[in-house]
Amino acid sequence: MVERPHIRTDDPTDIVNRIIDYTGGDIRLALPLGLGKPVTILNALTQAAVDDPSVSLSIFTALTLERPVPSSDMERCFLEPAMDRLFGRYPKIGYARMLHEGSLPPNITVNEFFFLAGRWLGVDAAQQSYISANYTHARDVLVGQSPNVMMQLLAKDKGRFSLSSNTDISADLLRFRAEGRMDFLFVGEVSNELPFMPGAAEVATGEVALVLEGHPQFELFSAVRQPVSEVDHAIGLHVAPLVPDGGTLQVGIGSIGDAVSHALLLRHRGKIAPLIDDSPFPAQGDETAPFTQGLYAATEMLVGGLLALFEEGVIRREVNGAVIHAGFFVETTDFYRRLRKMPAERRAKIQMMPVSFTNALYGDEDAKRAARVGARFVNGAMKAGILGDVMSDMVKDGQVVSGVGGQFDFVSQAFALEGARSVITLPATRMSGGKAESNILWHLPAVTVPRHMRDIVVTEYGIADLRGQPDAEVVARMIAIADSRFQEELLDQAKSAGKIPANYEIRAAHRRNSPHTLSGWLRPHRDLLPDFPLGTDFDDIERQLLPALAILKDNSQSWQGRLRLFWSSLALPRHDREGEAMKRMGYTAAPYLGEELEARALRGALRMIAGKTSGN
Repeated sequence: MVERPHIRTDDPTDIVNRIIDYTGGDIRLALPLGLGKPVTILNALTQAAVDDPSVSLSIFTALTLERPVPSSDMERCFLEPAMDRLFGRYPKIGYARMLHEGSLPPNITVNEFFFLAGRWLGVDAAQQSYISANYTHARDVLVGQSPNVMMQLLAKDKGRFSLSSNTDISADLLRFRAEGRMDFLFVGEVSNELPFMPGAAEVATGEVALVLEGHPQFELFSAVRQPVSEVDHAIGLHVAPLVPDGGTLQVGIGSIGDAVSHALLLRHRGKIAPLIDDSPFPAQGDETAPFTQGLYAATEMLVGGLLALFEEGVIRREVNGAVIHAGFFVETTDFYRRLRKMPAERRAKIQMMPVSFTNALYGDEDAKRAARVGARFVNGAMKAGILGDVMSDMVKDGQVVSGVGGQFDFVSQAFALEGARSVITLPATRMSGGKAESNILWHLPAVTVPRHMRDIVVTEYGIADLRGQPDAEVVARMIAIADSRFQEELLDQAKSAGKIPANYEIRAAHRRNSPHTLSGWLRPHRDLLPDFPLGTDFDDIERQLLPALAILKDNSQSWQGRLRLFWSSLALPRHDREGEAMKRMGYTAAPYLGEELEARALRGALRMIAGKTSGN
């Protein structure tokens, strides 16, 4: 065992040189997912390996954060003026840039077990190096690679260090090292923007061999919240009554997760019952009363919705002194600020833990079972099969969109815990090539959760409770939450395969599953269902543009859609903020003869929004 140094410095080059000396130039690097990457040291180390081919750098990580790259001129016009405000001045990660460019040298390898959604589609080197693993198993895959260096971004308070955003795997690795099961150099970079999280996230100062502090710091990555659509809100309203008071909650990231959290807040405020009563879709959840006992959260990711539920007192049931146990977070700048400014005793109610604790029952199983009563694990999917299997991480040609992450971990817990349920959410349709496609299919090209672990599936059109049901009933219940435009085709496929009786007919109550019916339900309640229920960094004009850009994207993929946009720009009434919105995108406020087609299309999209708002 090589003796570990204890150095504090403001020079990243000094740290890199010491890492190379310690490892002899054969570096097997354990790097946290997401926010926990010490980008200053990481980029300096990567560049050192680029400059010296004798240095071998193997990186094991996940969720490499990158600011978005506009995919069109319209996207560029929207994003570039607001990039720093929306995403923070987060630096480019060197190995990611080289992977995209195809210039990563052979002495550097990068293996990830979870991708930033969609970012690595079509990048062969990243796709070929992806390791498929449940979140709880990723630690063991990493241990098998015998890392000799672990690096992490750290919070600091009064001379103490905290793993802050990333206890997920790091806490276990440090424990293994203390037990003599591993040996590696622990390197840290201090960030003043990270909130100091106490408890299991705390690290003794002597544990960190090399620390970069006093060096110019970078801004943390800000994960911009996306608008919550009517579809998202409907799913949230279906899910909220499934959560028992006094129970346990896990919610994933994204607009549907925001909608679920907001619906739970509406329920706690006594405002959800009228929305449920107005629903044209058969309801199955009956928990609509405000929370008196409160919830406990055991989640791999601490998301903004869970923080909002904590701040409003919905999440308040204590387990071992905490009301939230979470493995990591990547959120907005405001989220980080709220945690930093929170009184220490209040912040201590949120305990960051390894995912071996949050995502699994083994290890102190009796205590976990006693704590995780009435558990509801809510996670999103891309597509669902009519027999109850789920696709969440890749597309049909095998390209990985994101990863399994902890979804299967939580589905497993739902079956292992008494009274627990897995709730898989997804929109019933998606737009492709300007046309709607069903997200409920007869056959899935890839499976993340197999049909024998089917439980609850929720779309905007309702709830399919599949656990313990025979295949014919599963088929009927899945068709009942599909978009009505695709129900007959799904039914014909099921009948042809002999999976449902030949004389089965779809009930009348499920034959009106359409965007029109959905909008008729939710539009009168829009004051309770805002586009950004948890707040946003988009300014007022950008919030006007977002739905118009979505319409523009959907309609630009077909000639019929482009014709619809052009006609709308001429025939529909003006959007009341049209001039400001057009100027924000670099166009003239008023239309004119010979206006370029892109501007005319955007104007048409804005007027389509105005028409929907006015009811035309």
